[in-house]
Amino acid sequence: MAQNSRSPMSGAGQAATGPYVEVRDLCFAYAGGAPVLRGLSLALARGRFVGLLGPNGSGKTTLLRILLGLLEPASGEVRIAGIRPADYPAGALARRVAYVPQGTSSVLAFTVLETVLMGRSPHTGALGFEGAGDWHAAREALRLTDTERFAERNLEDLSGGERQRVVIARALAQEPDLILLDEPTAFLDIKHQQAIHRLLGRLRDEQGMTVLCVSHDMNLASAYADDVVLIAGGQVAAAGTPAEVLRTDVLETVYETRVRVEFDEVTGRPYVLPRPEE
Repeated sequence: MAQNSRSPMSGAGQAATGPYVEVRDLCFAYAGGAPVLRGLSLALARGRFVGLLGPNGSGKTTLLRILLGLLEPASGEVRIAGIRPADYPAGALARRVAYVPQGTSSVLAFTVLETVLMGRSPHTGALGFEGAGDWHAAREALRLTDTERFAERNLEDLSGGERQRVVIARALAQEPDLILLDEPTAFLDIKHQQAIHRLLGRLRDEQGMTVLCVSHDMNLASAYADDVVLIAGGQVAAAGTPAEVLRTDVLETVYETRVRVEFDEVTGRPYVLPRPEE
């Protein structure tokens, strides 16, 4: 898919000399609850594939929702391409950032092609009429996610894994600069897990897309991500290359369980194995 050349606000170019996504001292708590994020800070460079790891309840999904402008932090600041989410004009953030949530919450009455075309809504204007470019983007997203053959079928007729690939296609149809994914391969078999991660790597390489992917699968993140951010207790516990983050001492402290870290002979990247109690 062709990369869009757009500038939603004057001053967006400042991100060229700084982080593409910047989070500073972020704090957040749901109403009546304990803090979920506690002074979290991180910076993501443009055109990187970043794996976001952490135990259940560590704040991964909450962070994505704040980046999307769906939640307002109690304190701290978020900037995407140098701009706070709240400062983007209506629709401009959706043209820059796509989101793949956990699960498949799409309305099942729609066909696959209709669902993917929904990803073009930030581009089609108030009347919502699709043009040739919108149809091309949708078809290309179907091709990239290996869902072309499902185009005329209803979502309700697909398996959970097939639906998830359609949701990813809908996000790609937005032609975003930044894609946020919340456990996108949780329902997929190993073939399609690898295919989706290879696709995300291609989008990074060929279009300069920035990818932030939440996962519980440390080994998939290690195999495909440029960088890994590990959060725990609402803070960044470690950040860097997979080899810098996926260390036995770090993981055993964060996850409170015994693990063994070894290195792949071909790629040199670490992989994590459970370590049974002696």
